[in-house]
Amino acid sequence: MDILKLKKVTSMEKVFPFTEPTGEGMEDVLTGLKGETVSFQIAFFWDGFRKSRATAKVTSPVGDHVRVRSVKLVPCEYPTHRKFDDDYLSNQPGLYPDLLTGIPSWGVDLVPGHWNSLWVDLECDESLEAGIYPVQIDMVREDEVLGTAMVAWEVLDAKLPALPIPHTEWFHTDWLANYYHVEVFSEEYWRIVENFVRLAVKRKCNMLLTPVFTPPLDTAVGGERLTVQLVDVKVTADGYAFGFANFERWVEMCRRCGVEYIEISHLFSQWGATMAPKIMGEKDGQLVQLFGWDTDATGPEYRDFMHQFLTSLTRELEKLGIADKTYFHVSDEPTDEQFESYKAAKEMVEKDLKGYQMIDALSSYGFFEKGVVSQPICSVDHIQPFLEKRPEKLWGYYCTAQYLDVSNRFIAQPGYRTRILGTQLYKYQLDGFLHWGYNFYNAEHSIFTIDPYRCTDAAGAFPSGDPFLVYPGADGVPEESMRIMLMDEAMSDLCAMNYLESLAGREVVMACLEPEGEEKVEFKTYPRSCAYITGMRKRIHQAIRKYAKR
Repeated sequence: MDILKLKKVTSMEKVFPFTEPTGEGMEDVLTGLKGETVSFQIAFFWDGFRKSRATAKVTSPVGDHVRVRSVKLVPCEYPTHRKFDDDYLSNQPGLYPDLLTGIPSWGVDLVPGHWNSLWVDLECDESLEAGIYPVQIDMVREDEVLGTAMVAWEVLDAKLPALPIPHTEWFHTDWLANYYHVEVFSEEYWRIVENFVRLAVKRKCNMLLTPVFTPPLDTAVGGERLTVQLVDVKVTADGYAFGFANFERWVEMCRRCGVEYIEISHLFSQWGATMAPKIMGEKDGQLVQLFGWDTDATGPEYRDFMHQFLTSLTRELEKLGIADKTYFHVSDEPTDEQFESYKAAKEMVEKDLKGYQMIDALSSYGFFEKGVVSQPICSVDHIQPFLEKRPEKLWGYYCTAQYLDVSNRFIAQPGYRTRILGTQLYKYQLDGFLHWGYNFYNAEHSIFTIDPYRCTDAAGAFPSGDPFLVYPGADGVPEESMRIMLMDEAMSDLCAMNYLESLAGREVVMACLEPEGEEKVEFKTYPRSCAYITGMRKRIHQAIRKYAKR
């Protein structure tokens, strides 16, 4: 007799084919605020001798708010760096669960002797009445129910507030054009870009990297990325003229999709600000490259251009009414050895950007201490000096280099290690969060493009999952990963904490995060379990019920 074994597990547990999941931290009642997505998984083991298929049937009075997807394995050829800590699922290459895909009409594959899982989203739409709703999911083969999983879904009578801080996952439109083989600024390009932006906003990315010039990010010296420059440049007898038609269309798209903050792409080259980004312009009737790798960043030619450009751009930002929501970058991740070149570049543009917020990712406290960066984005493994002598505004970030002890979102890491970020952001009251890869479908330094369904590590450069959070699905529609859902949950945790603080004060929230006598939440040390996260959110919900009645 064929047997299908089902087991409910949290969204944080990663289910591998030959290991029964623990179910640690999973509860029978799942609670969320209105406007929040609450997720869990149904792990299943097929004990039949041959492969079979089944459909997932949802029975619930709120079935329209329940979404079921398959969790698919993806290749992880480079799961970790050579040095790693004990809190990885494995350091071995292999197939790891990550991709979330829609269930096809023929159903879910039941593979003999394998564990797999379904991903279930409970969309707490604001139209739902507060209350508790039963949700039953049957695995059905033809007319036979092979297994059933049930949860109670509680919707609180409270709305999840908007994310209180900027959150950006760097958005790379050139690789959308490359992957889908569409012309930049064609109508198809704009349609695909908007699809990816809408999903980013849905998952609480409220700031969007905006390529006024092709971003000078992860590009080999002398190399280039596909031109996606939004601002037209024309060389004139008096200097330069600028056209903002594509930029204005971009801003209009951002407004339509719900983007709150505009993040202007970097004005100088990465890692030191020694050169200019690639800038294309019309000269003598032809489109040519005006600036790039051979341009001295602080030389008179680029200095004159940048003054004219920023004068024109800031006037445009004022016209569009977005000046107070616009952030600027000088150069990404400068080191101590590059202090002087970064300082010179910053001084070159700061007068034209007076009153605007300027941010950059870095690790060295000296850039803030010496007054060169007033709003640093610090890597979470180097943040302690910034916390001890804190800037007025302090952001956090992580990337491939933050692989020991701290939170990150590599595929080979357990889900709680990704989700703990929201708790850390709240405790340390960070003013924003940045990551470099929403959809970087490329080898390191942009030497060649990759297929993200086959390569998840930028051709062996970064731990799998670091370069992107979404996969480029059919017809220009992104497919989600477990990790983007975990990031969404982390940000929902932060939003729920802020809501409770508005009701009861910060001390009440901190008591939910760090109950007396239990482990503290820090950046390098924190509770490492699914049960801590679910227990923490349960305490938050209990406190919301208590204080909302007052």
